Amino acid sequence: MKIYESENIRNVALVGHADTGKTQLVSSLLYTAGMVNRFGKVDEGTAVTDFDEEEIERGFSISVGLAYAEWGKVKINLLDTPGFNLFLHETEASLAAADAALLVVHGVAGLEVQTEKTWGFANTYRLPRAIVINQMDRDRAGFDRVLEALKGAFGRSIVPVALPVGEERNFRGWVDLIRMRAALYEPNGSGKATEAEIPAEMQTAAAQAHEALVEMVAEGNDKLLEEFFEKGTIPLEDLVPGLRQAIAEQRLTPVVPAAGLANVGAESLLNFIAEYLPSPLYRGKVEGWEREGGPKVERKVSSDEPVSVYVFKTVADPFAGRVSYFKVMSGTLKNEATLVNFNRGASERFSHIATIQGKTQTAVAELRAGDLGAVAKLKETLTGDTLGDKAAPILYPKPKLPEPAISFAIEPKSRGDEDKLSSAIHRMLEEDLLLRFARDPQTKEFLLSGSGQQHVEVAVSRLKRRYGVEVTLKAPKIPYRETIRAKADAQGRHKKQTGGHGQYGDCKIKMEPLPRGAGFEFVNDIFGGAIPKNFIPAVEKGIIEAASKGYLAGYPVVDFRVILYDGSYHEVDSSELAFKLAGSKAFKACMEQAKPCLVEPIMNVEITVPENYSGDIMGHLNGRRGRIQGMEPKSGATVIKAQVPLAEMLTYASDLTSMTQGRGSYAMEFSHYDIVPQPIADKIVAAARAAGHGKEEEEE
Repeated sequence: MKIYESENIRNVALVGHADTGKTQLVSSLLYTAGMVNRFGKVDEGTAVTDFDEEEIERGFSISVGLAYAEWGKVKINLLDTPGFNLFLHETEASLAAADAALLVVHGVAGLEVQTEKTWGFANTYRLPRAIVINQMDRDRAGFDRVLEALKGAFGRSIVPVALPVGEERNFRGWVDLIRMRAALYEPNGSGKATEAEIPAEMQTAAAQAHEALVEMVAEGNDKLLEEFFEKGTIPLEDLVPGLRQAIAEQRLTPVVPAAGLANVGAESLLNFIAEYLPSPLYRGKVEGWEREGGPKVERKVSSDEPVSVYVFKTVADPFAGRVSYFKVMSGTLKNEATLVNFNRGASERFSHIATIQGKTQTAVAELRAGDLGAVAKLKETLTGDTLGDKAAPILYPKPKLPEPAISFAIEPKSRGDEDKLSSAIHRMLEEDLLLRFARDPQTKEFLLSGSGQQHVEVAVSRLKRRYGVEVTLKAPKIPYRETIRAKADAQGRHKKQTGGHGQYGDCKIKMEPLPRGAGFEFVNDIFGGAIPKNFIPAVEKGIIEAASKGYLAGYPVVDFRVILYDGSYHEVDSSELAFKLAGSKAFKACMEQAKPCLVEPIMNVEITVPENYSGDIMGHLNGRRGRIQGMEPKSGATVIKAQVPLAEMLTYASDLTSMTQGRGSYAMEFSHYDIVPQPIADKIVAAARAAGHGKEEEEE
């Protein structure tokens, strides 16, 4: 494998809405560049970057795929990112490895929800970008219509640098508005173009579009502007570097047409990427910290600097183990180098570094600053870690990802699955940063959380395919609690006479409610030795055990105080067990008088939606027993703050997606417990008793 200098590397992330044809476009670029012998197709499951069984079966990208095309003197690293909203966290995290973004837009559907979201990601990472209006060979595809929608959304800096030759099924190439030549393609899918004159019917439109492009290039550059006013145009030798600079400075976003599946435009697009999109050197410097919470450090993007490497993705391979995808941020990484993981303080050996072509790895002797590579079996390194030369520490920022939006209870299907579950899930958590796995201490359920139902379902399917672990998914239990609203006073006596020693324990207690969140309080108010000191802890234990089993519906009783004030004992027959049972009976007797009720967890919820949806969302929250706490504007959107019962939030993710066409997002955290309204509480209690929990179970 050839070693590429930093100036000859292009790291390009293909981003955009689902089904715009990003993966297919990558396949056409690789085939045209001669990197693969076969033209891979998504529909046939042969696309280079969608090789995971889940991706092939579902027909869309789930995680970021890597590939590279060697084109002339340039190596183009392609990051094929997911466009489906539930997997956009993968896209966002991988953009740390890119130096430019190729926003792929559907030639028929045009501007879609994730088009805007991924444009926002590119803004966050300050990435220069170009737009490909793809699938131009489809019925009803319209270049001009989509272009106007993009200008409306993103401003006048959106400028075509090529116009399509032919429409829909007759789409056969593009007119290069920089060099004013046409590139025409054969319908055989070879991806190779023939240079030709601009078709006569397009010459006027091409001349006008060329003029508009020249004006935009000149606009932000004083020298070119002067030349433009003097000559009325900009000659090619100045236009090319001027356009390159305008793209790199994000003053201009070029637009080109293509058809990935028909392989029309691939050669022209490869030329465009190589010539106009910036190399890693354009960044100049990268910023980090000397250590966690330490002073800021700048590192020049250069092969002569100390080596530093950022891991942007981890793949859990059941056979090869952990594979780390990384970007060489500075210096030159040589095979068999030993680097320090600055996040964890461990030394890691980079044995058999490689470049990635889908699922294929090609060994390489070294990688220069800006290049992307992979290495297997790093012991402690995970996504977001920085490694480098021990003498020149630097920590690059980790991606800030949203919190999971939905949780499911998972139950292993067999004892064998239970034994394998923990290690299999642990590997998957290393690969997918948004998955969470925990055991709820209250409901004792294993909870798997993700960005949405399909995200969790994919994780469960991978558990079975990769690791042979089968689990069933269920909606998680709501951790309801029981409490009391009134004072009570009762006696609990346990007396049993059999042959030999009997059992005798007797206690009198008062119960009173405590504020929400106070838990349980036990007060020993015994005078005169009515109950010996050594039996008093047994009374408390009996009450705690009974409270943990609940009274109404089997949920733990909380926020109450018990005062033990009297009782009696027997010199021979009293024991700890007898007083424990007496305490339990006293607790149940008090619960009958103390107006027991159910309380439920209330969540603080923050929902971010476009302004025009805020009224509908607030109305919908009111219908879910939510209390609106306020709203505030935030960069073109509205943030609605509310308190909503957890029971009403279990299915909220899918409702929000359908109500806002995928434009809304939300986050929530626990706030407090509050009393469940009586009609709802009655249903919960009835369901619990039907399942054998609560009062009736205790009475049997």
